[in-house]
Amino acid sequence: MKKLVTRVLFSLGMVALAQGAMAGDPQAGADKVAVCAACHSDDGNSPSSAFPKIAGLGEKYLLKQLRDIQTWDQEQQQNIARPAGRAVPQMTGMLRNLSDQDLKDMAAFYAQYEMQTSGAREFDVQIYTGDMVDSLELGERIWRAGNLETGVPACTGCHAPSGMGNDPAGFPRLAGQYAEYIEQQLRAFRAGDRRNDGEEMMMRGTARNMSDAEIRAVANFISGLQK
Repeated sequence: MKKLVTRVLFSLGMVALAQGAMAGDPQAGADKVAVCAACHSDDGNSPSSAFPKIAGLGEKYLLKQLRDIQTWDQEQQQNIARPAGRAVPQMTGMLRNLSDQDLKDMAAFYAQYEMQTSGAREFDVQIYTGDMVDSLELGERIWRAGNLETGVPACTGCHAPSGMGNDPAGFPRLAGQYAEYIEQQLRAFRAGDRRNDGEEMMMRGTARNMSDAEIRAVANFISGLQK
């Protein structure tokens, strides 16, 4: 019994250390995000689909993206042939001289806000047979069940049926995000242009067999999901 209690306490201690290692200070972050607000707004709800909403994406996910973007920028500056991390040319130089604590604080700052819902639209998309189908119906089917015939998994497995994601696992909220941004990222994963989904290639594996119609439809459906 004593050994069991010791193991439990040790495990809890390791969890606390891990959480502490990631934790940022949102108040400190408020003084570090001025450059971000120009595109993403003060609360992370970008007013334009040209830039993603970053409010409420989860501290763990936001921190990973900031680190990956910083890594790509630094390695690209060093003329490394295939830079690691995530390529976001619009953010070149913006994170270059920031410390890891700065990134933690910035992630914590935007994670505290609630993402505003963009709203889905009604339109038809053309599938492989040449038929036009309702994008919302197709999008919901891909979101909830995937496509067994082509090996596309359901999105809900990682991002939750509500689209609110899983912060401890580092899976971001998607509900309410701009459809244009989601579509862009799915295409980037499918093409291999975005590669920061880990060695398991979870997103690249998900997107590789998705058709253009499925990508456009599921992105539109996600943008209308609400908490």
